[in-house]
Amino acid sequence: MPEGHTVHALVGRLNRAFAGHPVSASSPQGRFAQGAALLDGRVLLEGSAWGKHLFVELDGDAWLHVHLGLIGSFPVVPLPEGLRGLPAARLPVTGQVRLRLVGTEHVADLRGPNLCAVETPEEVAAVQARLGPDPLRPDADPAPAWERIRRSTRGIGELVMDQAILAGVGNVYRCEVLYRHRVDPFRPGTQIRRSTWQAIWEDLALLMPLGVAYNQILTMEDQVAEAVDEVERGMAAPHPPGLTGERLGAHFERRFYLYQRAGEPCRTCGSRIRSMPVAGRTLYWCGRCQRRG
Repeated sequence: MPEGHTVHALVGRLNRAFAGHPVSASSPQGRFAQGAALLDGRVLLEGSAWGKHLFVELDGDAWLHVHLGLIGSFPVVPLPEGLRGLPAARLPVTGQVRLRLVGTEHVADLRGPNLCAVETPEEVAAVQARLGPDPLRPDADPAPAWERIRRSTRGIGELVMDQAILAGVGNVYRCEVLYRHRVDPFRPGTQIRRSTWQAIWEDLALLMPLGVAYNQILTMEDQVAEAVDEVERGMAAPHPPGLTGERLGAHFERRFYLYQRAGEPCRTCGSRIRSMPVAGRTLYWCGRCQRRG
């Protein structure tokens, strides 16, 4: 499932391609024909993200609400020179496209979402009110998440995946961040120290923007240090505009401390990495390294 950084990166692509201009909206698949008709011809004002939810504001108080779910994708692709200016209906379609947005120079095709709806501002506000703080939002306050965590008897490995507690964190960030701080994923929230929660939050606030910039999750310390250095020196700036969302970024080698390494040796202590389903996804952890509360 796309994690929060993927949706925030998508927002950037949509805004760069369409913000401030009218868009042509259609549903080549036909399943969203009525919704697309409500959006067609409106000016796209601004997209935003809260966790794994995408919200796109268009003029006239119309909001597009998308949740990509497990398999959804929404790449924003430059139109080839030969196709620019053609009516949207004449552009080629690949696969089952639920919603297509077309501007003067770009096309965005939504495929396989869990949710695609046109909503009112009040409905959008109600969805956002149910979500926990998002480490990628500048207005995020981690305090409400901590209040819920410290009162819960559920394990921290389950709590950080609860979008009503912490929005945007998926399985990869869960496994890797808990390992980075040596936190026992089964330790109940009532036994988690506030300093531990603060360290987890601050680490997510460091790592997830790197995911936006490079369109890949970076958690290995050497890669994180290199990425942070590139961002600080402005070397990462060319990456986001060049990414379309069609595939993962490849600037860094894809490797992790734990994720999808069940049975392999821990990179720190050499003991076998364990795995089991927790909160609907496979949790990976090191029983020797992760004992902290």
